[in-house]
Amino acid sequence: MTGSVAPEADWDKAPGLLDGAKELTLGPDDCDLAYWFTSVAQGTLRDRGATGHHENATVPDFLKAPGPLRDALVLEFGFRGLSEEIATRLLGHYVALAPGVPEMEFYATQLIDEARHARVFRNHLVELGHPAETLLKDIDEMAADYRARVLDPVVDFTLDIVRDQGDFAGGVAVFAIVIEGVLAPAAELSERKWTPLSPATGEISRGTAIDEIRHLTVASTILRDHVVAHPEYRPRLMEILRAGVKLWDEIPDREFVIHREELFQKGMADHADKIGDYEIWPGVRMLDTTPEQRYDMAERWTDEMAESRMAYMGLPVEVLSSPEPGA
Repeated sequence: MTGSVAPEADWDKAPGLLDGAKELTLGPDDCDLAYWFTSVAQGTLRDRGATGHHENATVPDFLKAPGPLRDALVLEFGFRGLSEEIATRLLGHYVALAPGVPEMEFYATQLIDEARHARVFRNHLVELGHPAETLLKDIDEMAADYRARVLDPVVDFTLDIVRDQGDFAGGVAVFAIVIEGVLAPAAELSERKWTPLSPATGEISRGTAIDEIRHLTVASTILRDHVVAHPEYRPRLMEILRAGVKLWDEIPDREFVIHREELFQKGMADHADKIGDYEIWPGVRMLDTTPEQRYDMAERWTDEMAESRMAYMGLPVEVLSSPEPGA
């Protein structure tokens, strides 16, 4: 391993999350500790290690002022920070259960990635003017309902498979295909939304998205290779994925996302002059979108990523489809 930065981890050369997660092929042997120290710590995070953004990428004053736009960002990054903290704690089980050194090293680096994400999301709220001394308590209080209704069921589902049943491959499937596979498109939307409004916020989202590409692609390779080596595991994997889809169908995440998108909508209108003709996706001005349209586009991205990853693993994408009512 040389000291050069891999293209997919290079700040300027890395693809967007959607393209990277759909097109790149990486395995645990490619993304070991040496890779992380050279390409991630000295590449992606160069000059951005402390805050997740370059010191020249600032938070505009209007985003520090009370109002719906600031409220939307506080909710979004507060919830994402808590989610990443919980993910970090879950990943300790993956490190312990990893069947080989390459998998152990990769999940040790992902654990650090998620802990960093949690930190930069939380601390960005301090950059917005939130008191640092009450930050953790305030996030816990703000996200109590979200944690109980959305995060806790996912945690219980994951722990049952990876901790209680000791199923490493099943845990990889849950984390990558179900959890991150659903949340990653929301991260893509976040980067697109905030980039024209706040350089610092956009960079934080960009940096975490670069990490998510690695997490999704390596996990897909682990699962592909596991099914090839153990074809008898295939029905078990399908069962876990179906259960994960059912879980997400039952979780009320939409109401939390739509609420903050409605706040963003109000704030966006207040600062329309700063957004102008910026296109959130090709041919569509962000100012012309609605909360529902943005949510639905993230859902479409989820489907596109799932189709690509499932095809790569040699699995039918239909397994991720929601069952028909009454089925």
